[in-house]
Amino acid sequence: MSLTYLCSGVTWHGTEPVLSLREVPSASVAGAPAEEQGLRDLSLARGTRLAFEVSATGRYCLGFHRVHGRDDRTWVPCADQLPADRGYQCVRCLGQDDVRFMHDIHRSGIAPAGLKRYLDQPHWLYVATFADGSTKVGTASHLRKQARLVEQGAVVAQFVALADDGRIVRILEDEVTRSVGLQQAVRSGTKAASLCAPLPARQLERLNDGSALAARGLLESGVDVEGFEVVHEEFHPPATWAAVLARGGLQPYPEPLDRGRHGFGVAEVIGPSAVVGINGTDLSFVADLAQLKGRRLRFGDFSTPVPAVQEALF
Repeated sequence: MSLTYLCSGVTWHGTEPVLSLREVPSASVAGAPAEEQGLRDLSLARGTRLAFEVSATGRYCLGFHRVHGRDDRTWVPCADQLPADRGYQCVRCLGQDDVRFMHDIHRSGIAPAGLKRYLDQPHWLYVATFADGSTKVGTASHLRKQARLVEQGAVVAQFVALADDGRIVRILEDEVTRSVGLQQAVRSGTKAASLCAPLPARQLERLNDGSALAARGLLESGVDVEGFEVVHEEFHPPATWAAVLARGGLQPYPEPLDRGRHGFGVAEVIGPSAVVGINGTDLSFVADLAQLKGRRLRFGDFSTPVPAVQEALF
């Protein structure tokens, strides 16, 4: 019988996307730390065939993080792999998660010592735009400024400020949201759908320029905070993304990925979204792989049925 894995979603190792997995139940690997037992990274490189079934309903807990410093954290798996109560965590793991303090420390000042050490490094404020024009403001630590935007699938982005630490940058982020109106999150489903009907590159650049200009204008004259400087720096996405945006004709993946059986070939990955091919049709589809996060998967010889309405897709 094939192994079952708990999926942690798409992770980027530099320019290589992978699907992060852990065996269910956790395999006992001699000599390996508990947080590394049963781990598997499945490459999502071009040409990879991904075939699996979702073996259980609902989401399961992915565990929690202990943050020790600027670039040092430990992922602790959920001891019982319980169903998720909130997001991707059970109540017990949520209560132990250092990262839960991240978004409120600039107001409360409360956080574990390790998280405070992590935040005590330069942080960047960025404005990111996705393929349909959806635009958000966000933050990234100095060590992960490029990786953060690649993981999110931003097709155009600019860094607008460099803050002395993570507390200051979150104050700036909140001010840009309040005064300029930029949201702080874009749903993965929106990102995937946007790749099926992308706006022209020039229009996306103009939208991003306008939002970045508004954010910089606010930061230069309307924020009573010290410890940051306004910057002008562009984000350069992986070179292969431009070809995907220019090709057109992409269709939404025809089946919900959080249940059932699936099998397809991976052509390209943009953030958490994959451009895939299904045997039996020349059409290309965009699958929101973020739907797999927290799901239990079993891999095998499965194929996604060719959509019955494919003629209507042209």
